[in-house]
Amino acid sequence: MSALTVDHGPEQGWDDLVHTWKGMDAPEGRKVEIIEGIITVSPSPSWDHNSTAYLLLLRLATIIPEHWRIFQTQEVAVPGRKGLYIPDLMVAAEEDRPAPGELFPASRAKLVVEITSRGNANHDRIAKAHGYAQAGVPLYLMLDPWASDSPTATLYGEPEGGTYRMLETVEYGGKLTLPAPFDLAVDTTEFPVS
Repeated sequence: MSALTVDHGPEQGWDDLVHTWKGMDAPEGRKVEIIEGIITVSPSPSWDHNSTAYLLLLRLATIIPEHWRIFQTQEVAVPGRKGLYIPDLMVAAEEDRPAPGELFPASRAKLVVEITSRGNANHDRIAKAHGYAQAGVPLYLMLDPWASDSPTATLYGEPEGGTYRMLETVEYGGKLTLPAPFDLAVDTTEFPVS
């Protein structure tokens, strides 16, 4: 199932988009994001999708500093790209907590992880990659079980000018290393393939 776009009128500004987003009454379990100025509603993630997120969360929880947190449903704002994303996983420091009622700026994330879904994989591959890079998120891990040749894990970093440098890519079955401050070898053999 693919993402649904919501008609929100001609060229809304950032504040209007966020206001519309906050006022939406989406069905429970749906992910409502703003991607390049368009409000999208995605179906609930699959069992395999959630299992992959859980397995990676378990690995990250053993190595992050005590004052960092791992989030699964935290929105991150990228106003420069008219984006409000909800990454599958995000690592952020507790001291970077937004004030009540404020959105979390993507620039404060230490790591974001997106796991592609069949219907909207290009959001993660293109729009979100550029958005996270423009925001200056230091590491973006994309787990892509829907890649055309075979499932892959790709780590992006060193954001500059809205673009990432690809640091490493492996097919599922290989190991990918998250650099310092994580220093974690991610074994992709345990990730399910849909």
